[in-house]
Order: sequence, then C-alpha cells, then structure tokens
Amino acid sequence: MNHHQLESDIGHLEYMLARISGTDPLPLSYWRKRVDDVTAAASLPAQKTRARRLDETLSMLESRAGA
Repeated sequence: MNHHQLESDIGHLEYMLARISGTDPLPLSYWRKRVDDVTAAASLPAQKTRARRLDETLSMLESRAGA
C-alpha cells in the first residue's frame, strides 16, 4: 500500500469509526479487518499512532457489542 493510499484509508477509518452505531449494515469484523490492514501497513510514527487509536476505538466498540 503506498503512502497516499494508506493516509486516505486511515482518514476514512477515522471518519467512519466515529460514526458507527449498532444499526450499521457492515459488521464490526469488516472494520476489524480494515484496521488490521492499515496497522500492518503503517510505517511512519504518525501513521502508527493513528492506527493504534483506530484499534483502541474499534476494540471499545467490539467490547460494547460483546464481540
């Protein structure tokens, strides 16, 4: 994944995870795969920090949903 695509994906995930509710059509497992993919691809410190925040946010959503 190139740098610009990774930045775009991280930005999209930040936007979407802030808006997920219990009635979303996509399961949390979909978002988990996306977050795991960007986390694996992150190479710059700022990207790693943002990916870690995404992981923490998604983990919180998963625990609330009992996933």
